[in-house]
Amino acid sequence: VQLQASGGGLVQAGGSLRLSCIASGVISSINAMGWYRQAPGKERDLVAIITPFGTTNYAESVKGRFTISGDNAKNAWYLQMNSLKAEDTAVYYCNARRYIEPPVWGQGTLVTVSS
Repeated sequence: VQLQASGGGLVQAGGSLRLSCIASGVISSINAMGWYRQAPGKERDLVAIITPFGTTNYAESVKGRFTISGDNAKNAWYLQMNSLKAEDTAVYYCNARRYIEPPVWGQGTLVTVSS
């Protein structure tokens, strides 16, 4: 499985961005798709996760502002980010958890929120 993330950029506080992640390879091995983020000097943390059946989970800090969604037909998942704050600034990584093999990471996309 390979992941290609896109959609990062520079946005003002209060604005919106949509991140996309497209998977290729053995898609049937994936049991959950997610987004993580890593701010400078901090650990990589889970932002949101979705299963192929549509079950979602969010970090408390993004609940009500971010929405994760998936398109199984396109092997893609998305992160709609609204009401962005300066503290959302980070490199965002898409992630695919698999039933047996280790998880797979995308290359990361930078989101910068100016205050």
